[in-house]
Amino acid sequence: MLPTVRAVLQLPVLLAARPSVLGGAMGLDAPVRWVHVSEILDVGGLLSGGELVLTTGLELEKSPEESASFIRSLEAAGAAGLIVELIGERQRSRNALVKAARTASMPVVVVEQRVRFVQVTEIVHRMIVAEQLERVERARDVHEAFTVLSLESADTQRVVEQAATMIGASVVLEDLSHLVLAYAGQQVSTTDLLDDWERRSRTTPFPANTARSGPEQWLQAAVGVRQQVWGRLVVPKPPAALDADEDMAIMVLERAAQTLAINRLADRDQRELSHHAQAGLLNALRQPRGLSEAEALARAGSLGLKRSSYYVPLVFRTALQAWGSPVLPGDPFAGQQDERELLERLAKVIKSSAGTALAASIQSGSVGMILALPARQQEEPTLQILAEAAGLSPEAAPPSWIIGVGRMKSTLLEAAAGIDEASHVAESAATLREAGKPYFRATDVRLRGLLALLRKDPRVQQFVESELSAILQAEAEGKGEYLELLGLYLRSGGNKAAMARSGYLSRPTLYARLAKLEELLGVDLDDAESRTSLHVALLAHQIRGQ
Repeated sequence: MLPTVRAVLQLPVLLAARPSVLGGAMGLDAPVRWVHVSEILDVGGLLSGGELVLTTGLELEKSPEESASFIRSLEAAGAAGLIVELIGERQRSRNALVKAARTASMPVVVVEQRVRFVQVTEIVHRMIVAEQLERVERARDVHEAFTVLSLESADTQRVVEQAATMIGASVVLEDLSHLVLAYAGQQVSTTDLLDDWERRSRTTPFPANTARSGPEQWLQAAVGVRQQVWGRLVVPKPPAALDADEDMAIMVLERAAQTLAINRLADRDQRELSHHAQAGLLNALRQPRGLSEAEALARAGSLGLKRSSYYVPLVFRTALQAWGSPVLPGDPFAGQQDERELLERLAKVIKSSAGTALAASIQSGSVGMILALPARQQEEPTLQILAEAAGLSPEAAPPSWIIGVGRMKSTLLEAAAGIDEASHVAESAATLREAGKPYFRATDVRLRGLLALLRKDPRVQQFVESELSAILQAEAEGKGEYLELLGLYLRSGGNKAAMARSGYLSRPTLYARLAKLEELLGVDLDDAESRTSLHVALLAHQIRGQ
């Protein structure tokens, strides 16, 4: 730290001259940035602030009444203090200085013996330069320490602990929701440090620059890059309680914040590279073009997929896109963000499960995966875990992701070829909207899955219209609920007696309605082929409506 006026007065060269403070004692702890020797009264324009002014006061002896204006000019220039050498019978100057110093905000000091000003200047300037050199060395140490942490991609806790050690005070890292991500206590218990943290944090405003704010005067620095701030580092101790000086604490806190931001970006870039590598391999495996199983296993093994007895292809398809709607209108990048978040969640749960996996985005709105399992009986439990990671549960309606599962294979290349089947299942399953089912297989979609793929085909639409046009027209004119009647009839397998026993309608009314239905359709409902054709048309109509 810079020497203070008080420290300068304790120098032997000044103590020997018996200094006495006439006024402004409250400013004795002001830092001295430089020493300026002057014998002119109009010196204020030569100062830039923080100077300790030394003078013999000979000019004041000529005009003692100018003492007050002289002191005020120094205060206006931001001087740290004034030392006047009064030797001999100079009572007029002393009296004038005593009177002017009563209201001074900076220290006004007189010495009654001769002082070698050049010696004072030399000593103080040496102290200032030494302090500046020490500050440079501390800055270098801080820079080197956090540079190493950046190169090592140190975790968040290590960075926060390093900052706390250098500052000599507790440091807390929180996110924008005021939740503590990491902390390092210094001479304080965790309970005292984090007690009622969220309330205390919310009452502490976020300054634009590294500074203190709030009722507890927290020192804080933003963590993030430009407009992508994601948290803040906080030193809860007040300034007087810091082991390091305030400027040093600010420097350490800002350097720690930069390291956290860099490490987070590097970690994200590393994940992105991994995702790109896995996406490239998945595409290569789906279209092998001479790629052997041994080579495929070797390449997959380099990306973390262990050799296993069984491989299961899966596709996670965003539910909105599967239903033919944009993922997030107005934000073309939101879908990519959702995919990245899904991949990160899947990677975490795979690490804790018995298997390994390759997973990457295979097209917009779809994430493909090949799951490697050491045993067949592990398939269902692992699929349940993956479904939960994707946010699928009986309570999720509608779900964010639809999971299509292909058939288990014993080779990696066969499983990769099943990605297309899993994708078809995922797209078709969206039309089922079956609540409580976490994932779907080909046996779950069957004919409905085929119709879902063909629902936009004009030929299918024309087939639906030709089969159902009569009853659709009647429905539009309010002439009966024939679509519902046809559906019940087809689901009962054409068994009129079973329909009557179900209590849907009385037997005479039911037979009359079915006769009217046959008349509208122009077909014999007892004919099996007619019923099949109508059933396909009705399913296609329902899927198109969904």
